[in-house]
Amino acid sequence: MTNSEAEDHKPQSDEARSAFVPPSGVVAQAPPVEEESSTTSEFALPKGFGVPQTPATESEGSAFNMPRTYSAKQAPVAFTPPGGIPRVDLVKDAPWQDRMRTMLRMPVAERPVPEIVQKTEDEGPAVPRVLDLTLRVGELLLAGGEGAEDVEAAMFAVCRSYGLDRCEPGVTFTLLSISYQPSLVDDPVTASRTVRRRGTDYTRLAAVYQLVDDISDDETEVSLEESYRRLAEIRRNRHPYSGWLLTLATGLLAGAASVLVGGDVIVFVAAVVGAMLGDRLAWLCAGRGLPEFYQFTVAAMPAAAMGAALTIAHVDVRASAVITGGLFALLPGRALVAGVQDGLTGYYITAAARLLEVMYFYVGIVIGVLVILYFGVKLGAELDPDAAQLSSNRPGWQIAASMLLTLAFAILLQQERSTVLIVTLNGGVAWSVYGAMHYAGEISPVASTAVAAGLVGLFGQLMSRYRFASALPYTTAAIGPLLPGSATYFGLLAIAKSDVDEGLVSLTKAAALAMAIAIGMNLGSEISRLFMHLPGATAGARRAAKRTRGF
Repeated sequence: MTNSEAEDHKPQSDEARSAFVPPSGVVAQAPPVEEESSTTSEFALPKGFGVPQTPATESEGSAFNMPRTYSAKQAPVAFTPPGGIPRVDLVKDAPWQDRMRTMLRMPVAERPVPEIVQKTEDEGPAVPRVLDLTLRVGELLLAGGEGAEDVEAAMFAVCRSYGLDRCEPGVTFTLLSISYQPSLVDDPVTASRTVRRRGTDYTRLAAVYQLVDDISDDETEVSLEESYRRLAEIRRNRHPYSGWLLTLATGLLAGAASVLVGGDVIVFVAAVVGAMLGDRLAWLCAGRGLPEFYQFTVAAMPAAAMGAALTIAHVDVRASAVITGGLFALLPGRALVAGVQDGLTGYYITAAARLLEVMYFYVGIVIGVLVILYFGVKLGAELDPDAAQLSSNRPGWQIAASMLLTLAFAILLQQERSTVLIVTLNGGVAWSVYGAMHYAGEISPVASTAVAAGLVGLFGQLMSRYRFASALPYTTAAIGPLLPGSATYFGLLAIAKSDVDEGLVSLTKAAALAMAIAIGMNLGSEISRLFMHLPGATAGARRAAKRTRGF
C-alpha cells in the first residue's frame, strides 16, 4: 500500500463526518451569496420551499395592482367594462310608464339617483305611509285588469317620487309586495297586500293613472295627504253606467255579434233577449254569493236555449248565429289578453294564474252550452255543424255590427265617455282589416286575426301615450269583433252530437284565434315604441330581460 492510498483510508474526524457535509462523489453547490440583509415578514414563505417568488419590486398585496391571473382579453365579469357602464338619461318629456319601465329593467346598482319630485318633511319621507299608498295604488290597477309590468311601473313611480329609491315592487296574481332598503347597512322594510276582489271599471283605472301621473310630475305638488284623499274618492266613485244599462249593453253586444256572423232581424232580437236573460241570471247568482264559474255557466244557457227553440219551432233563420252571439258576450277576452301579455313580458306566475282563470270561465261556458245543446238534440233540434262552412260576406252590415259590438263592449267595461268613440272606431278598423284579408284576400283566419289585433294594439298604445293614460280603454273593447265565438259554438255542437274529433278540431281553432288576438295585441304595442323617443336611447337599444337560448 502506498502512502497516498493509506491517507485515503485514514479515519476522518467527527467534524468531517457531519450530517450536513455532502458525501464523497456528490458535488456540492456553493451557497447563494446574500446581497444584503433584509427584514422579512413572518408570513413570508422560507427560501427554497419550492414556490416561485415574485420580484421584490412588486407589492403583491396592493389594492391598486391587478392580480397575476387577470387578463385584459378575458376580463372577469366582476370588473367594470373598459368602456364603463352605459349611462341612461331619463327624458323628462317621456311618459312615466316608459321611464319607470326602463329603470325596472336595469340592475339596482345602475339605476340613476332619483330626483325627489314631491316635497316631504325635513326628517325625510314617511316610509310606512309611502309604501301603504303604493300598495293601494297597485291594488286598484291589478284589480282593474292591468298587466303586471304596468302595475310594477306605477308602484315604482310612486315610491321614487316620494324619495324611496332602493325599492323593489313585486306583483303576482293575488299578492302585491314592495321592499325598501334605506342603505346597505339598514334592515329592509317590506309590506304586502292581497287582492281579493276584482272589478271591471276602466273609469276608475283612468283616474288612478291620472293620480300616478300627477305624483310623478315635477310641476304638480301632491302631498301624501292629498294622494290619500284622491285615492279615497276614486274608491267611493260610483260606476258611470247603471246595472240595467249594462244588461242592455250585453244584449246589444250579442245581437251585433249575431249579425256579424250572418243573422237577420229575427236572429238579432232573439240574441238580444237571450243575452239579457243570461245577464240577469248571472246578477242573481252573484247576489247569492255563487262563484263566477257558476255565473258563466248559467249565463250561457238562455242564448243556447233561444237558438235551440227557434230550430225546434222550424223558424227559417240561422239559429247558430243566436248561440254564437250569446257566446261573444261571455268569452273572457280581457283576461286572456292580460294573461298572454304577462307571459310575454316575463311574469310567468301571474300569466299562468290568469290563463287558469280563463280556462275555468271557458269550462263554465262549455258546460252551460253543452247541457242545452244536448237536450235540444234529444228534443229534435236540427242543428247543422256544416253551417260553419257558410261564410257571410256583407261588408256594410258587418262593419256597422262590429262598431255596435265595440260600443256595447266599451259600456260593459265602464269606460269614460271620452274614450268610447275612439275605441268604437278602432273596432271598426279592426274588423275592416280582418274582412279585407280573410274574405277578399282569402288569407287564413288566424293570420288575419293576428294582423287586425296588432293594429288594435298599435293604435291603442299610441293613443294612450298621447293622453298619458292606460292602453286598456283603447284596445280591450276593440278586439270584441275578433273573438272566436263561431269556432267555439261549432266545436261544442260537434261534441254534443258525439263527433268528438271534429269538436276538438274546432275548439283548437278557437284557441288558436284567441292566442292570435293576444299575441297580435302585445306585438302591436311593442311596435308602437319604435315611433316614440324612449328614455335610455343613449345606452343603446331598449333594455329587456335576457332570455336563455336552449341552455
